[in-house]
Amino acid sequence: MPVDETPVRVLAGDVGGTHTRLALVELSAARAKILDRQEFGSSSQDGLGPPVRAFLDGLQETPDRASFGLACPIVDGTCTFPNLDWVVELDALREEIEIERTGLVNDFDAVAHSLPFLGENDLVTLQDGVERPGTPVAFIGPGTGLGQAFVSYHDGRPRVHSSEGGHVDFAPTDESEDGLLRFLRDKYGRVSCERVVSGRGLVDAYRYVAEREPDNGEDSVAAAEISRRALEEGDELCSQALDLFVAVLGSTAGNLALTVQARGGVYLAGGIPPKILPRLKDGPFLTSFRAKGRFENFMAEIPVRVVTNPDAGLIGAAAAALDEPPLA
Repeated sequence: MPVDETPVRVLAGDVGGTHTRLALVELSAARAKILDRQEFGSSSQDGLGPPVRAFLDGLQETPDRASFGLACPIVDGTCTFPNLDWVVELDALREEIEIERTGLVNDFDAVAHSLPFLGENDLVTLQDGVERPGTPVAFIGPGTGLGQAFVSYHDGRPRVHSSEGGHVDFAPTDESEDGLLRFLRDKYGRVSCERVVSGRGLVDAYRYVAEREPDNGEDSVAAAEISRRALEEGDELCSQALDLFVAVLGSTAGNLALTVQARGGVYLAGGIPPKILPRLKDGPFLTSFRAKGRFENFMAEIPVRVVTNPDAGLIGAAAAALDEPPLA
């Protein structure tokens, strides 16, 4: 992701199952500036092309390159969203938006590309660990789904790798999580980590703990409301659900860290972590993250941070447009 001192403007997109965020981003050296932005509800749009065209119509000048981070795997230039009824084909998109230098990346691939542009004010540290520059770095984050990516270094240069690790099998670590797995298996059949560590996963965790209580909780509570009640009101059922969510997020992040030997750090991104910072700091996250048996000391030395900059996906998508060779 080379960037020189000459400013480069990129039409960037951060596209998920809930929101489609578009921005004109100016990059120079290790600085990124959002010049213009607009947000659309993804489900209200008939694909990616219409909101991009609407956004471009509001710009005084069309940039010569575009890059979109999409919450799906990119296979042969095509994205089929698992959490949205869209299929995005690169060639068709280039023709529709009339920007030939257009690329597609996985949304967490984009977040990982933002790393050189993140400063102290964009991060909150959960575990200091031991700084080891030039070693692998992992990104994980729940929102509508569960995104993952990692960065390796070759001859001192970063290389971003996409991952669909959020869809691996959910592995419980205690009796409560065993019960959650049975509950989710009855509902879905196969249970992936994303079934727990996502907005809908938090809602299911609430239903699981509520069904074990005499009053049985409420039939329908949104994920944001569960988090709010847990953090602001100390609601018992919501707190239990959020603790389950945070514990599984911790063990899943720890699994990713072990898999890629992320001694350079683990970064929590996505829509949910910044909103539940108090529980990430004081809840079971770090205990679950470190609970890797003989590798507990190894895990305690990995820096863990939360990305609080809401524009990380947009900035990273723009930075990915500067990759050589070009994007898919």
